[in-house]
Amino acid sequence: MQYYHNMTEITDIKDEKRSLSFVEQLVEEDLAEGKNGGRIQTRFPPEPNGYLHIGHAKAICMDFGIAAKYGGVCNLRFDDTNPSKENNEYVDNILNDISWLGFKWGNVYYASDYFEKLWDFALWLIRKGLAYIDEQTAEEIARQKGTPTEPGVASPYRDRPIEENLRLFEKMNTPDVEEGSMVLRAKLDMANSNMHFRDPIIYRIIHTPHHRTGTKWHAYPMYDFAHGQSDYFEGVTHSICTLEFVPHRPLYDKFVDLLREKDEEEGRTDDYRPRQIEFNRLNLTYTMMSKRKLLALVEEGLVSGWDDPRMPTLCGMRRRGYSPESVRRFIDSIGYTKFDALNDMALLEAAVRDDLNKRATRVSAVVNPVKLVITNYPEGETEEMTAIDNPEDENSATHTITFSRNLWIERDDFMEDAPKKFFRLSPGREVRLKNAYIVMCTGCTKDADGNIIEIQAEYDPISKSGMEGAGRKVKGTLHWVSADHCQEMEVREYDRLFSVENPSADERDFHELLNADSLRITKGYVENYLLTKKPGDYLQFQRIGYFMLDPDSTAEHLIFNKTVGLKDTWAKNSKK
Repeated sequence: MQYYHNMTEITDIKDEKRSLSFVEQLVEEDLAEGKNGGRIQTRFPPEPNGYLHIGHAKAICMDFGIAAKYGGVCNLRFDDTNPSKENNEYVDNILNDISWLGFKWGNVYYASDYFEKLWDFALWLIRKGLAYIDEQTAEEIARQKGTPTEPGVASPYRDRPIEENLRLFEKMNTPDVEEGSMVLRAKLDMANSNMHFRDPIIYRIIHTPHHRTGTKWHAYPMYDFAHGQSDYFEGVTHSICTLEFVPHRPLYDKFVDLLREKDEEEGRTDDYRPRQIEFNRLNLTYTMMSKRKLLALVEEGLVSGWDDPRMPTLCGMRRRGYSPESVRRFIDSIGYTKFDALNDMALLEAAVRDDLNKRATRVSAVVNPVKLVITNYPEGETEEMTAIDNPEDENSATHTITFSRNLWIERDDFMEDAPKKFFRLSPGREVRLKNAYIVMCTGCTKDADGNIIEIQAEYDPISKSGMEGAGRKVKGTLHWVSADHCQEMEVREYDRLFSVENPSADERDFHELLNADSLRITKGYVENYLLTKKPGDYLQFQRIGYFMLDPDSTAEHLIFNKTVGLKDTWAKNSKK
């Protein structure tokens, strides 16, 4: 597995062949040869058994991006063939996440739309002697499959009479047959070097009511049987999926060939056929992509839900404050290849940081507060200072922030006995308070335990930003909020959810790999301007990082999620 450490490395690799990805090259070859009448049709086929994560976003960008680039259409198809794990909650959130990423589908389909057609196809296979009912246990079937170097052993039911197979197949689709008591298998080749050809199971019994069809069906198609056929029914030209489906491709093509043969027998002829293309999955350091394990985190209460900002889910990233543009930019930067790679989480955070710098509103907030009293500033007097919302935007709006005698500043911005290169507040030293005045520290007050509880300073009345005398230079600029004109807030700061670099490859129980310090909650203060903001508004707490208001917030209890810092501090900390 290749490991990308930094954006420069990725950029260099991309520039070697920047014009087209290998997928685009294959698509253009098909177009040049006039395949499928010059049509381009893709699909994004999620199973509605969980929430979409960043790995799915890579597939979404590919499926929708190819269709958009070549004037085609990308449909959304829910692979709902396992009702025991699927529900409408997942369907609704998948729709929402794709829209948030900025993509629009041509049509919405479901694999369940084709249950009748798939059933008819299975009956055709049985009548052709190409499928049979097997009543062995799953363990017996698995043992008889053999190994990649040893052929499998034929099932004792492999040569069952066709009429008996037809009768039992109909029986499978009733509530009277126990789950696991029988399956329908395709009769292919038990000696094939590709294990997927060794009489794969194509139907099994599930009695859980389906989220769309209720109790109409009790026998459901397997993924390998439903997927390629659904592509064929819909007119998909390019079935783009991840590398684990490479060994499935011959079976995909085999079932499509058989379905085309059935159509020809029944008088339907069409030159069209879908083509499966595989690309590498998206893997991130300190991140788990398994939906099964992510579901366990949710069900066991180890995270607050699918949208916990520590989760790699798209809704978690949205809640944390990632922009859809930054996610798409990251995916574009790592590209698509035919080999697996482990991408550094810092690359994603760099893309987020770069994007938010252009769109985030700058605000004043203090997350580790200590009181600063401007002793020579008149008591009870206030001023409204002008602050630019985003200096990266030449047309940026502005807002005002109240200045007063009593302020909150960051505790780390004061040091009583400071070294020479400490350019913040210290007795006898001057700093500028952003958008306001230059102040000189005159002392501090401590409690009985020696903790600093208040800092005193004096301001220079002619040093206000924008005044004629404001040109005097000082080396430090601090942010602040007025202690009498601010809102208390809760700050949720996140670290990696897992403590090991590649948790997916670690053989230990994933519970042992969790980072116990992945969430830190502190209290602080923000300027009153933040009362006008809502979840979805991108914010930069000046000199601290990017934040977003959490949906749990109320006017009386503001909660902010830290999206990402202004600099990559994780890489530095992880090397210690």
